[in-house]
Amino acid sequence: MKIAKENNLEEIVSVIKKGGVVVLPTDTVYGLVCDAGNNQAIEKIFEIKKRDKNKPLPIFVEDIKMAKTLAQIDENQERVLGKSWPGAVTFVLEAKDPLLSPLVYKNNTIAMRAPNHGLVKEIFKKFKKPLAQTSANISGQPALTKINEIIEDFSKSLMQPDLIVDAGNLSEKNPSIIIDLTKEKNNILRK
Repeated sequence: MKIAKENNLEEIVSVIKKGGVVVLPTDTVYGLVCDAGNNQAIEKIFEIKKRDKNKPLPIFVEDIKMAKTLAQIDENQERVLGKSWPGAVTFVLEAKDPLLSPLVYKNNTIAMRAPNHGLVKEIFKKFKKPLAQTSANISGQPALTKINEIIEDFSKSLMQPDLIVDAGNLSEKNPSIIIDLTKEKNNILRK
């Protein structure tokens, strides 16, 4: 497990491209991310986090255009996304391709958001593909914002992230709001 600074963009992108898992700061909490198209990397996130495999990972997208490559998005949904992104709102939408199985729920939905964080935006400029992601913590534990807690937690684990990006302690924030846009009435799943 290696630790890098936030300004080491080339190394961060290189680890993701090689199928690695990176802990990095987001606009909410620290997150675990990997290439959303790499099933082995996704599997590694499940193992690191000790997450139930029946709970697919959400996805970070750069923008609505990238979201449309993964989900069915109508005009009304696009308006809602346009008002909320980039930002701390995750939306559940109908998946275009059920073969993205580790990222698609049994009801053929997918959860995604476009984060409003400088580092994540810079990663998208170089990587140009969706990122599978989840909060950087062991399942059932609180989401983490303090870098020393993250390093301590993951250094004890058998399965570890390949890289931890040290951006210092983040201000105390909640994980993203989750809104299901697949029903007639938008349904808030997490406030």
